[in-house]
Amino acid sequence: MRITQYTDYGLRVLIYLGLHRQEITPMPAIANHYGISSNHLMKVTQQLAKLGYVESTRGRTGGLRLIRDPEEINIGKVVREMEPMDIVECFSAEGHCVIEPHCQLKGILGRALRAFIRELEQHTLAELITNRQELDLLFAKAGADDSR
Repeated sequence: MRITQYTDYGLRVLIYLGLHRQEITPMPAIANHYGISSNHLMKVTQQLAKLGYVESTRGRTGGLRLIRDPEEINIGKVVREMEPMDIVECFSAEGHCVIEPHCQLKGILGRALRAFIRELEQHTLAELITNRQELDLLFAKAGADDSR
């Protein structure tokens, strides 16, 4: 299974904000730390705000902040909310495949997808940030490299 870059970036934003809970972080700072386009990340952060994971404030001192406790943020739920689950054409409402009525693949892929999501549902954002010291060092190193 593979998730889209969009969902990957969403999870990365949550990790970053989970590590910096006490701060309002400008979105470009997050983009800079990950080497991601600010324009692309803007769409991701808007979706995270719409879903109620982050709060976004505008203005010179604005930015993003996590508004849920990391223990309450279920990774499987985040992926389901952000990721299109149409892994093959016949999963979508508009999709059509001539062999669909007798195809065994759709059932197999459906079970695999459910197993994938079930595994992700076993984990929270809190688990992804338990190695806080190592991640903080990586973020600090990235910031130092950027200032050169």
